[in-house]
Amino acid sequence: MSALLPRLFGDMTDWFELDFPRPMPAIRFEDRLSDQEYVLRAELPGLDPEKDVQITALHGVLTVKAERREEETSRHRSEFRYGTVQRSVRLPANADESAIKATYRKGILEITVPLTAPPPAGRQIAIAAE
Repeated sequence: MSALLPRLFGDMTDWFELDFPRPMPAIRFEDRLSDQEYVLRAELPGLDPEKDVQITALHGVLTVKAERREEETSRHRSEFRYGTVQRSVRLPANADESAIKATYRKGILEITVPLTAPPPAGRQIAIAAE
């Protein structure tokens, strides 16, 4: 039976792909926390950071959003895949959101979040006797 498929369908056998549709993977993160900074690295190969990547920090949450565009042309067809991936992480309580910096090098997005003095552990509240 498998010998008949090429004869029946000719060059159209490439239309039957096993991995179609392809799921878009989540953004892979790696992070490191020290006393001075929180560093987050995201794996985003093949993207233009100025056009395809957006980073936001709001109310203690850092969000990385990326849009991937792939186009493929073969002998009998052309195919395109578009998709947006997004991932958010909670920042440490003492993160300085106004001083966050990001760099993109060789497919790796690195975000550095400076940390201020540790947040206060709370305060002692006196109890008044009546």
